[in-house]
Amino acid sequence: MTDPASTAPVRNSSGQAPAGDPWPLPPARSYFLLGCIVLAYVGVYLCRKNFSVGLPLIQKSFGVEKAQMGLVISYSAAAYAIGKFIFGPIIDKLGGRLCLLAVLVGVALFGALGSSASSLPMLICFYTANRFCGSAGWGSIIKLTPRWFPQRRMALAVAFLSLSFVFGGACALGFAGLIAAWTRNNWRAVMGVPSIVLFAIFLFCWRVIPDDRAISAEERTAGGGFNFGYVRQLLRIPQLWVVLAIAFSFYLMRETFNDWTVDFIKTEGGAHMTLNAAALLSTPFDIAGALGIVLLGWAFDHMSRLVRTVALVGSLLLLAALINYLPFFFHLGLWQVETAIGLIGFLSYGPYSLLAGVLAIEIGGKKGVSTVAGMVDSAGYLGTVLAGREFGKLLDRGGYVLGFHVLALATVVSAALCLALKSKPRSES
Repeated sequence: MTDPASTAPVRNSSGQAPAGDPWPLPPARSYFLLGCIVLAYVGVYLCRKNFSVGLPLIQKSFGVEKAQMGLVISYSAAAYAIGKFIFGPIIDKLGGRLCLLAVLVGVALFGALGSSASSLPMLICFYTANRFCGSAGWGSIIKLTPRWFPQRRMALAVAFLSLSFVFGGACALGFAGLIAAWTRNNWRAVMGVPSIVLFAIFLFCWRVIPDDRAISAEERTAGGGFNFGYVRQLLRIPQLWVVLAIAFSFYLMRETFNDWTVDFIKTEGGAHMTLNAAALLSTPFDIAGALGIVLLGWAFDHMSRLVRTVALVGSLLLLAALINYLPFFFHLGLWQVETAIGLIGFLSYGPYSLLAGVLAIEIGGKKGVSTVAGMVDSAGYLGTVLAGREFGKLLDRGGYVLGFHVLALATVVSAALCLALKSKPRSES
């Protein structure tokens, strides 16, 4: 059994990969394939974040309270967290391509079934199955990426890869909002139509993404492909446990904000605020988040370890302040609300993308990257279980002012945990 450090990126004293490592594929081919898996993950989000737009419509249709609607979020988040933990080692064993194709089929199927639900418990079952299948999506695409890019381009490649969930969120909100407008707020269409698009994406990816099951020369030198005993080696890395703790608190903030933003704008905006307008006003969260991911991904390869820590802690404290005072921005005007939501996305998506991206590659290497990413996401989404029913209870009790106070506190906890995060790669330990 080899130490996980033997397959982790080898970096110099400044934290950067050496400039001489070759491209596994021609650069144009690598970026084309990266674009394909970005498209695939965008498709998964079309069948996931459409629930944010459908939530107030479903609540009205079934005549339930916000806390009951929060059960859909809580149960599905729990299934997502469990799936992340289960599927990580499976992806490392079977390969990214096969698992990604299975994800696309499963999410499309259960997304379509969810639109046919006749009761809230049935919707919970179908949407939970949807999220369980989708939990293998990120692990599949992060497994493929290191095979196409050299280490000196890995942070930026993962930053571009992370744009998949940003663009996916923005596209899902915009597309679902349009469907709602075209169908006169038919929640079944909002939940079902994106599955058709995802199936078309599956057919495209099936044709163009190459098989990745062959073991590379590097992995043969390190002791062969993935085996399940490798997990025990990973669990002995202290940096992994710090990242897991950060993920628990930070994912809670991010996922809660994602699921309830449209409802927040619709509720605080008053009777004149339409659902389509609320969905559009929430899109700066994802669009500005894309810029934050790329900038932090580029900077992460050029910062010293001390500067990395200072930048992360400072940005998270500023993020906490914005979230805490967001409900009061409605007194200033809608464009101020939209700007604040964009800034929150800009400050939150960059650190979020690092946890199950670059840090997962540094800790697990090519052989165990999906396992580490799955552990990180699993810990994070265990935290997001609180984003459903429990956050709904906060809203029923004290409205969005109380809710965002709690989210700000979770962000401060994430900032404090970053002080314990050492960016020093495991290969240098």
